[in-house]
Amino acid sequence: MVAAPVERRAAFLDRDGVINLDHGYVYRPEDFDFVPGTLEAARELARQGYALVVITNQSGIGRGLYTEADFAVVTQWMKQKFAEAGAPLAGVYFCPHHPTDAVGEYRRDCDCRKPAPGMILRAARELGLDLARSVLFGDRRSDLAAAQAAGVPRRFLLATDGVGMPADTEDGGLATARFGSLLDAVRALVTEPRAIDG
Repeated sequence: MVAAPVERRAAFLDRDGVINLDHGYVYRPEDFDFVPGTLEAARELARQGYALVVITNQSGIGRGLYTEADFAVVTQWMKQKFAEAGAPLAGVYFCPHHPTDAVGEYRRDCDCRKPAPGMILRAARELGLDLARSVLFGDRRSDLAAAQAAGVPRRFLLATDGVGMPADTEDGGLATARFGSLLDAVRALVTEPRAIDG
C-alpha cells in the first residue's frame, strides 16, 4: 500500500511592498527592486522546509497598463533571482481582475482577488499544501483577510517596502504578528517560533 504524500507547509508571500519596492504597477525587470533582505529571508524559509508561493493582485493587467505577457516576463526574471539565491519558488499566482476599474473580460468580481482566498486555495490544491501549517507575509489587510479565509493561521503584517513598522490599527485584528520586513519576520519565525504561533 502506497502512503499518501505528505502535504507541505507553505510561506505565502505578497509581491509589491513585501518582495519588491512598491513603485506602483511594476512589470519590467528594470523597475523591480527587491526589498533589502528579501532573498536572504526566502532562502531561510526554503531551508526550513516551506514551499515559497507568491500570491499577488495585478489589476494593472485589467486596467490595461501592461499585459499578461509583460507580467510573465518579469515573473520569470523574479523566479530566476529566487532560484539563484537558493530559494526556488513553488508557484506564482496572480489576479488580473478588478470589479470596477478594469476593462473587458478583466472587469468582474472574482474569487481570486485578495481579500478573497482563491489564489491561496488554488495553490493548496495544485501544490499539495497544508494550509493549517502555513504562514502568510503581507503588507495589507487584504493579504491577511485572504489568508484567514483560506485557513492560514499565522498571518504576519509587514511594513510596506520594509520601512518602519506597521501600525496596530492597520490590520483589523487579522495579524498574528507585525514586523518591519520579511527578513525580520523570518528571523523571529526561526528563532522563536512558539512566540509568534497563531
